[in-house]
Amino acid sequence: MKKFLYIFLTYFIGSNAFANQPKDWQLGFQEAASSTMRDIVNFHDKILLPIIIAISVFVLFLMVYACIRFRASRNPNPSKTTHNVAVEVLWTLIPCLILIVMAVPSFKILYKQDTIPKADVTVKAIGYQWYWGYEYPDENIIFESYMIETKDLKENQPRLLAVDNEVVVPVNKVVKVLITANDVLHAWALPSFGVKRDAVPGRINETWFKAEKVGTYYGQCSELCGIKHAFMPITVKVVSEEDYQEWLSEARVKFANEEIENNKLKLASK
Repeated sequence: MKKFLYIFLTYFIGSNAFANQPKDWQLGFQEAASSTMRDIVNFHDKILLPIIIAISVFVLFLMVYACIRFRASRNPNPSKTTHNVAVEVLWTLIPCLILIVMAVPSFKILYKQDTIPKADVTVKAIGYQWYWGYEYPDENIIFESYMIETKDLKENQPRLLAVDNEVVVPVNKVVKVLITANDVLHAWALPSFGVKRDAVPGRINETWFKAEKVGTYYGQCSELCGIKHAFMPITVKVVSEEDYQEWLSEARVKFANEEIENNKLKLASK
């Protein structure tokens, strides 16, 4: 009974604090947690899908009609017609009009994604083979984020998605993400926020999101980067402003101590 209630609440009612990740037998996108992702879902569901379905049905009808109407038994002497100006004009203009209908809202969404508002928080994501490193330039916080092995997972931690050090950001704040790579091409992607940007060595790409719900959100590297491409997940924890400030205070101490220990190990190895 408890399990049934949990599934019902997760799928149908939702919660202010939840973990957004792929689900068994899921169809469609993950639940949107930002205005950008909501725009993407609406564009897909209300514009693209109806157009695609209409085109598919029309083409299927033409194929069935042609197979029946022009089968060999009904046309022992097939037509030799090779050109029809009206048909050729229509099958050129109609696809062009369809593309224009699709392009206008698509360009609006792309423009919104590429126009970064004034940031409340800045995070730098660096792709490595095969894990992510993160920096908070304004807070002097630097840490690395590794996938937790299956044998070390705790309760409610999803396999291949949970990490040891999560990115923590405040809810309802504009987060600017600077994305680069140290070695090969990677891609920083978070489906719930509608975010996906390539991480290119020697170059910094930018993106942003504004999370509207407190919770934990999962993504993965979306560029084939090598043998462990499937094992460098992304975890972003969205918290209240008070919890974020508390995390900052702890992170400044925690990751400063880790950096000191790492430096000691490097010196000892020399």
